[in-house]
Amino acid sequence: MIEVGAAFSSTYAEARIKFLEAAAIAGLQINSFNHPLLGKDGETLAMDTALQLPASGKASDKLLILSSACHGVEGYCGSGVQTYALHDAEWLAHARAHDVTVLYIHALNPYGFSHIRRTTHENVDLNRNFHDFSKPLPVNAAYREVAEMLMPDHWPPNADNMALLQAYIAKHGEFAFQAAVSGGQHEYPKGLFYGGVAPTWSNVTLRSVLSQHASGVNKVGWIDLHTGLGPSGLGERIFAGKNDAVALARTRRWWAGAQKEDGTYETPITSFYDGTSTSAKLTGLMWSAADDAFPNAEYTAIAMEYGTVPQLQVSMALRAENWLHHNPTHPDATPTMTRKIKQDMLDAFFTNTDNWKTQIITQARQSLFQAVAGLNS
Repeated sequence: MIEVGAAFSSTYAEARIKFLEAAAIAGLQINSFNHPLLGKDGETLAMDTALQLPASGKASDKLLILSSACHGVEGYCGSGVQTYALHDAEWLAHARAHDVTVLYIHALNPYGFSHIRRTTHENVDLNRNFHDFSKPLPVNAAYREVAEMLMPDHWPPNADNMALLQAYIAKHGEFAFQAAVSGGQHEYPKGLFYGGVAPTWSNVTLRSVLSQHASGVNKVGWIDLHTGLGPSGLGERIFAGKNDAVALARTRRWWAGAQKEDGTYETPITSFYDGTSTSAKLTGLMWSAADDAFPNAEYTAIAMEYGTVPQLQVSMALRAENWLHHNPTHPDATPTMTRKIKQDMLDAFFTNTDNWKTQIITQARQSLFQAVAGLNS
């Protein structure tokens, strides 16, 4: 076992080394899929996988996936969870003894992880990119109303820009603003939450990884690690699947935890389909890749969404970083401003305190044990 803080890293390169070393020490099968670009410090970027087999030494028909960095910068949290799990002897023994194969997918979006971006190198939000691109793409009419406001000519935005946004929020509400911005859009390639018009490298690579592990699998559980929504340190367990009452009920049996005296649950499952989640309704979600890879398997999944800072602070950090990415030579993009924007972006998705990290590990570890029980139910 390692100290909680030691599982987390200050750069993508450090996180990758820690993950690969932990997987090797645990005796796992490792595969690496190199990204076409390099990281911010010239380092190799890759989507790395580690496969943990049951005690039999053979892959089971029960597969648990634990993935990180779908949204790049969120990997500073997710990688720490994965690395800690690989050092956790009790967890490793428990999964093996209960005949569960565990697939760790480290850095789904290594470019964003390294460059402290939420998006891929194509400026695409990976979790809005899983569409059938041969068909018409969803239209986010509300985003059209705020698109220009979100990307001002200068940074920081002036009073007029902020007043326009505040007027929109006052008229429609904060959650409606969140939904307009974060729901996903395919019309503004330089905008926020852009879903793209073709599969990204990460999309294609993930599908390839899943297909390599699909043979003989009858049950799939998936925990995808995220940050940036909700109260600080709270891991909201968001249902990650199609709008299916049976699947939602099963997800709640797996992960909702014990029922309390007031009728609520210890670790409730939320869903944007019924309005219980802090997340707005989204399109092009990554879980559809599991539907394609495991069409005949029972699929049960959550996005574990850890809160960091207030939502408007997250929104401002996203706007600033997106502005900087598309205006790197702008006079406003001084070295001081650039450093501040990147630090604000990191702070919006990773809280670098011992207390926050301990909260993250505790909840993630609980969800892993719950997943093993669910797969064996």
